[in-house]
Amino acid sequence: MDLESLVSLAANNGASDLHLESGLPAAVRVRGTLRTTGEPLPAKLVLDWARGIMGEDNWPHFLERRSWDLSKTIQGIRCRINILQSSRGVGFAIRLLSSFQATIEKLNLHPDIKKLVNNTHGLILVSGATGSGKSSTLAALVQEINLTETRHIVTIESPIEYTFRPRRAYIRQREVGRDTPSFEQALLDALREDPDVLMVGEMRDPETMRLTLSASETGHLVLATVHSSTCAEALQRVISAFPAEIQSSVAAQLADCLVAVIAQRLRFRQDLNIRVPECEILMATHAVKNFVRNRDFFKIAAPLETGADHGMWSFQRYRNWLENRTNWYIPGQSPEPIDNEPAETPAPAPLSPASAFPLNPKTAKPEKKPASAPEIANPKSTSRIEIEPVEGEFGKILKRPGEK
Repeated sequence: MDLESLVSLAANNGASDLHLESGLPAAVRVRGTLRTTGEPLPAKLVLDWARGIMGEDNWPHFLERRSWDLSKTIQGIRCRINILQSSRGVGFAIRLLSSFQATIEKLNLHPDIKKLVNNTHGLILVSGATGSGKSSTLAALVQEINLTETRHIVTIESPIEYTFRPRRAYIRQREVGRDTPSFEQALLDALREDPDVLMVGEMRDPETMRLTLSASETGHLVLATVHSSTCAEALQRVISAFPAEIQSSVAAQLADCLVAVIAQRLRFRQDLNIRVPECEILMATHAVKNFVRNRDFFKIAAPLETGADHGMWSFQRYRNWLENRTNWYIPGQSPEPIDNEPAETPAPAPLSPASAFPLNPKTAKPEKKPASAPEIANPKSTSRIEIEPVEGEFGKILKRPGEK
């Protein structure tokens, strides 16, 4: 059995993750439950798989770091792969990504989440435990902008999980380790790249958090993820990552730029045979911002329960909405279009500068071509523009004293 066969086996069983370890049988996670299959894997076989999928150029880096992240399409299935060194040898942790393009509807999220990306600046945090669908929700928010707005989006990921095809937005995706050395360098570069929206795959350290907060303060809409189980814990985790002497200023900075926090977890629905996200949504009202600024995180539970008018959802109220929901998206019921197919709506034809940015669309008129001026011969070069006029032409404009 090879690696491709194991990935196909995991996909056919509806698994979200595949774990491979030297000396142990392969394990798949199906609907949140881990189960093993097959015989123990020989250490040399797993080692050969790792060197083959990683490439000889990256192998020295793996030996130095003892881990390596990459994304790869195997048997038509896009996978996020972590290769690691363990006590038994080399192991794999493979996340099987969804084959469809993530959207709010396809993830069975509440449609009001779309309103979050109407903001032009600020910070939107998506939190949850590992495997709770944070990356998919983040991709759905980016796709919502891509389908509705003409904005410049820069994503910084490690590795790239969902590949976006630009529709209305202009999207650049950068992978840490391949396209940029670190999240910090990518964030510094992004501020010089004229972005409207920044997507940070994960805020792992204080420096990344500091640069992310700074970007959200400078007129950009920033989408980021953090590991926590509730909205209050997500905010507390960001602030507590900094030294104690600057936490007050960080709390004030976070309160000023915060737009919303989404905390989510996945729950298996027996009647639908799928896992659906349960969300807690915190909107940055004046009261919430004051709690964040003063670091009174225990007080955030009250506006979550009473802030339905502001678009807030507690886990319990969101669960009640899920129970009453009738329209569901079930993966596999309808064939998904291949992402490299033409878009549903044809792309507009290239516009001339005058028609693309008219000063007044109602009164804009076709640009008239100016009369062609006589060309001035330049025996030295035909591509160089001469600043000084030719002596003969200058004499026609300015006559010397005494000349008629």
